[in-house]
Amino acid sequence: MRRPVLSLSTAGAVALAPLLVAVPASVAAPDGAGVVISEVYGGGDGGSATFRNDYVELHNPTDATVDLTGTSVQYRSSGGTSNPTGVTVLGGSIPAGGYYLVAQGGGTTGEALPPAQATGNTAMSASSGTVFLADRATALTAPPTGSVTGNPAVIDLVGYGSTNTFEKSAAPGLDASTSAARDASGTDTDDNSADLVEGAGTPGEAPADDTDPTDPPTPTTATIAEVQGPGESSPLVGKTVLTSGVVTAAYPSGGFNGFYLQTAGTGGSVDPAGGTASHGVFVYGSAAAGAVQVGDHVQVTGEVVEYQGLTEITPTSAEGVEVLTSPAAPVQPATVALPGTAAERESLEGMLLAPQGPFTVADNYTLNQYAEIGLAAGTEPLWTPTEVADPHDEAAIAAVRADNAARSVTLDDGATTNFFGSGENTPLPYLTTQRQIRVGAPVEFTQPVVLDWRNSTWKLQPRSQLTATGTAPVEFGETRTAAPEAVGGNVRLASFNVLNYFPTTGEDFEAAGGDCSWYEDRAGDPVGVRDCEGAGGELGPRGAAEQEDFVRQQAKIVAALNGLDADVVSLEEIENSALFGKDRDDAVRRLVEALNEATGQQTWAFVPSPPGAEDQQGEDVIRTAFIYRRAVVEAVGDSVIHDVPVFDIARDPLAQAFEPVGGGKYSRFAVIVNHFKSKGSGPDDGTGQGNSNPQRVAEAEELVRFAQQVQGSMGTEKVFLAGDFNAYAEEDPMQVFYDAGYTDLGKEFVPEEATYLFDGMVGSLDHVLANDAALARVQGADVWNVNSVEPIALEYSRHNYNATDFYAPDQFRASDHDPLVAGLDLPLGPVATTTSATVTPDPVEFRADRPVVHVEVDSEHGTIEGGLVEVRERGRLLGRGEVVEGRAEVVLPRYVKKGPHTVTVRYLGTGDARGSATTAGFTVVKTKRGGQLP
Repeated sequence: MRRPVLSLSTAGAVALAPLLVAVPASVAAPDGAGVVISEVYGGGDGGSATFRNDYVELHNPTDATVDLTGTSVQYRSSGGTSNPTGVTVLGGSIPAGGYYLVAQGGGTTGEALPPAQATGNTAMSASSGTVFLADRATALTAPPTGSVTGNPAVIDLVGYGSTNTFEKSAAPGLDASTSAARDASGTDTDDNSADLVEGAGTPGEAPADDTDPTDPPTPTTATIAEVQGPGESSPLVGKTVLTSGVVTAAYPSGGFNGFYLQTAGTGGSVDPAGGTASHGVFVYGSAAAGAVQVGDHVQVTGEVVEYQGLTEITPTSAEGVEVLTSPAAPVQPATVALPGTAAERESLEGMLLAPQGPFTVADNYTLNQYAEIGLAAGTEPLWTPTEVADPHDEAAIAAVRADNAARSVTLDDGATTNFFGSGENTPLPYLTTQRQIRVGAPVEFTQPVVLDWRNSTWKLQPRSQLTATGTAPVEFGETRTAAPEAVGGNVRLASFNVLNYFPTTGEDFEAAGGDCSWYEDRAGDPVGVRDCEGAGGELGPRGAAEQEDFVRQQAKIVAALNGLDADVVSLEEIENSALFGKDRDDAVRRLVEALNEATGQQTWAFVPSPPGAEDQQGEDVIRTAFIYRRAVVEAVGDSVIHDVPVFDIARDPLAQAFEPVGGGKYSRFAVIVNHFKSKGSGPDDGTGQGNSNPQRVAEAEELVRFAQQVQGSMGTEKVFLAGDFNAYAEEDPMQVFYDAGYTDLGKEFVPEEATYLFDGMVGSLDHVLANDAALARVQGADVWNVNSVEPIALEYSRHNYNATDFYAPDQFRASDHDPLVAGLDLPLGPVATTTSATVTPDPVEFRADRPVVHVEVDSEHGTIEGGLVEVRERGRLLGRGEVVEGRAEVVLPRYVKKGPHTVTVRYLGTGDARGSATTAGFTVVKTKRGGQLP
């Protein structure tokens, strides 16, 4: 059945019809009173595009022709906040019940569109964006973001995927093979996720009409295995089949609208490598799903369909599903480890499984939106390839990717609910305020699940829609720790990205004349800043939307920093307060005040900006900083900002020297905190290391040069480089440091740990590096996984996003990066690096001479003053002497044993500090009348 798409000549003729009416400017048309956007497709000319061009289709559900003169279709990207980027002016009209096709940009891949009534050149995103049907031929002026309804300038709009603009909630995310479309009724309830569904694009085709008076075809009797076939798609696609089996899972609610059917008596011990066809299949139909229960013996008649890669049987009516009274052999869950190849998984598609072997949580990013949890077979999460392999070694990178693909699968909730949209008032399944679901945690399956293919991903489904009150098919291990692991030493150094800590909130910025857009909670209350810009185009804050949100954010950061128990902490992503008319250090001062309030004493101090820093021009809106514990360390001299051109599009490095309280120059060390250019913008060099990789390499090279200057200017050989380098451990910028003699402490001491999670893979963007002199003082290191591995639902910015409020003023998910802490053993007294000794006289006269041991004590820090040296022979203490100007003399007793002797000389230093030992030899002889006796 074809939709009545108008040709241009027809459109012109209809425009003269007597029932011509103007298009109403109203977003919602629940009663069919206005034109709606009926379908959106943005995958034109993509690598797997179904159609050659993007398109937007309009539908007139009314009983009168509607004139489109003076209207337009407009497009804005998913993250856009300004005027739409594409405007296509419309003409002609739509007849009653008719459709109007607007072709957009594209290329040569995919099928050609049917004839269109309007043509533009807008390149729409295949996955996420917003399309407006506007009552004007010019671009809308910065339409608002978020849930938008009732805008008089907009006739209708459709937001899809992760876009920031939509009606109530966005339609599903799409790809190059799918569109978002309404049914033939054109229902518009002002909720994109409820009104539009993802499916194969159908420009010029109406939805299937179940009332067509056609005779049902004669079904072909086939087993479920014959329906599935041994390949990716069914050999019986398009045929009507008659088959039977046992219901293993049923989804009458949640959006799946169907059930899984499996051949009676199958399951148990199976070999997915055998190339056999699956014994399970999905039966699609809401009426059918409501007619069966798990365990029923069922006969199904319906058409075989491949829906986005999932083999389905679609009954022609509810009568196509018959519950049989005859008994059937029960289905046993297949006891298999997760198959590593697509072909092996295809042989189990739709079957009931009892997954074997250990599993690990690999991803929880979409847990609070779609109730999905990424799993990895084995005891490790999935690794970012360039964290563990050379980016230029194609074979090594391919091996990591292959391992990730073989081990990954998604645990779903048996539903299509978008908990950021229509499900926002429904408590999340899986995640509760008492249950930990952390990346890296072990997972144990306690109930069978079904293996299926949805949204281009292999998934494990519970046997029915999982709700917050239901029993999950898995148990998650608890892996939280109250503090980092012990790292040794007497001074602890850490790096912490504080997730856009901005005491200047979005509402403060707007009150001062700026303009902001927001991320809103389910009540429409702003929670986080999406984008802020001043009247002159200046940058605005990036953190909390309002003071109440900042209070929540700060409470978590304070809990994490105090719990970290570090003595020197480098900070990244803290507000550069100078850009908001305040003292440059206002934000870090506020943070220290909050930290001290929590401890009840003046525990913390911050390193002030160096003199003249307020005159810097062109700094980023975020900066780096240092805080430290007063009782443990002290800052030595002024800090230094390395303001050179290569860092103009990043953050300037900040250097500071520290000494332990009671120490001196010999225990001094320098730290340079950094925040390199991000991976999200700039050119891509094609090496798989993200955007701006050459820029980060240049920054690393300049940082090495700066560190050499710091050694001289701050009077210490011990230099640490800390911060968010936006580079994984094996990437090119890190190689610059390794080549310069720096060691990555995370890689050296805890290579199995990571600080960041992205796209379901872990790796470290945050590092503390030490040169050789600094490394000699490092006792250990640890990554405290309190942030990146936790569900984002716990973050302050997700407060009140769901009926369950997961926010707590604790350290968990205070940021999206994990802190790394290192233990340093720094002497509180001088320590000798070399000790030498000689004895006079030599030889020593038997029973007559008292030999003298002459000791020289040297140090890399200069002349040793104070402390004792001791002399022993075979463990027996012979004497001690005080060190003055690096020298000491120890007079030994008279010797009564002839022959060679060796004494051990050691510098005792001060306190617990001791120096290295050396030896000195001499000979004892007995002489008579000037001659030596035999």
